[in-house]
Amino acid sequence: MPSKKENAFKPGRIITVNDKMQQGYRYVLLCRPGQDFAPDFTPELTPAQMLRRGVFEGHYLNDCQNEFPAQWFEGARLCAQKADVSLNAFKIKARQPLSVWRQKGWIIGPDVRGWFQWYCRYYLGRRLPEIDRIQIKRWRAFKRHKAQVLKHCPPGRTDCRPRQRQALLQWAYNPDF
Repeated sequence: MPSKKENAFKPGRIITVNDKMQQGYRYVLLCRPGQDFAPDFTPELTPAQMLRRGVFEGHYLNDCQNEFPAQWFEGARLCAQKADVSLNAFKIKARQPLSVWRQKGWIIGPDVRGWFQWYCRYYLGRRLPEIDRIQIKRWRAFKRHKAQVLKHCPPGRTDCRPRQRQALLQWAYNPDF
C-alpha cells in the first residue's frame, strides 16, 4: 500500500513508476494536488471519491498504488484478483477492454491505462500540455451522457440509465443528479 499523504505530493517531486504495465516512467509534479486545473476542466469528483464509489469493476490501479496517495485507497472498492462488476457503484459493466481502447486510439501518451490514469496524474500535479488538451477535450465531450440522462430520467431516479451513470462516474462526473 502507498504510504504518502496527498499533501506530500508537492511541486518539484519526481514520481517514478514501476508496475505491471509501465517500468521506469518518470514525471515531475508541477502543481499542488487538486489545484491549478485548466479553466475548462472542472471534474465533479476526485480520484479518491471515484475509487470509493466503485469504478472499473474494482480492478484498476491495483498494482500501481505506490504511485498515488494512500488516502485515495482508504475505503476504495478494489479487487486485486479479477474484475468484479458488483464493486461498481451501479453494479453494471460500463467499459470496454483495454484492447479496444488501444485499437480506437484512446490510450494517449504515457498513460498506458487510459483516461483515469491520466486524470490521477493530472490531479496530483503532472502537466503535459498537449496530452492534457486532448484528454480534457475528451472529458468535455463525455458530458453529453449527462445531458442524455437528465433528458430521459425523472429527477432523483438514480436507477434510470445505470450504464450511462456508471460511465459518467468513471469520467469524474457525479452521476447522482
